[in-house]
Amino acid sequence: MSAAPGSLSSTNFPPADAEAARYALLRRLAPSMRHHLVVNLQPIGMIYEVMERRLRQPAPDLAHVHDSASKINGFARAALNSCLDVVSWLAADDTVSVPVEEAVRECTTLLATSLSFRGYALRNNVTPIPGLVKRSGIRNLLSGVLIHCTDHATPPSDLELSCVAEADAARITVNVRFTDGEKGFGGEANYRKLAWSDLEALAAADGVELMREGERIELRLPWMAERPRAA
Repeated sequence: MSAAPGSLSSTNFPPADAEAARYALLRRLAPSMRHHLVVNLQPIGMIYEVMERRLRQPAPDLAHVHDSASKINGFARAALNSCLDVVSWLAADDTVSVPVEEAVRECTTLLATSLSFRGYALRNNVTPIPGLVKRSGIRNLLSGVLIHCTDHATPPSDLELSCVAEADAARITVNVRFTDGEKGFGGEANYRKLAWSDLEALAAADGVELMREGERIELRLPWMAERPRAA
């Protein structure tokens, strides 16, 4: 990964640079989002076929039919929630806050399958901490960092995520550790690679501090509001 060791991003970038970086990020996220959308739709067709066969029987078991209808309703609701979630990536609301561990889990879940195909394993060691951060900021920067790391680190590799709470921010660390094993079988990226300058532009737009030292990247995301005291 190219950048000066220990470099800290504090440069001001034109808004157009951040918009270009967001577009590139969303293009790279598109395959994972597509999978996220269809995963709850695919079972509906199979359940419907089973329910239709049961209804064609001379004496249908209405309890089983009702159970199938309930499952279809559940998957349909989950699919709707997935659609609304993807829309929130495309048209982000900068006023929405989220716990750090929830956002990290969301980003890693979204990317885990596609990255594993390419020979990268995500190790999420982030535990709950008090306080909320801006959802759009952590989504953009964390998913961007994960894609950037896998664009420039040779597989097989582990990406280890950890987080600590500081007085004014949450500090998330992504550390790349090269491993032995299968190199993966993913093809070329569906769009261009994410450059360090893309991450810098996103960080400047979202008010996030971005630092790199060797194979470790750190994000400092300011708290959205006063942090609650730990129990």
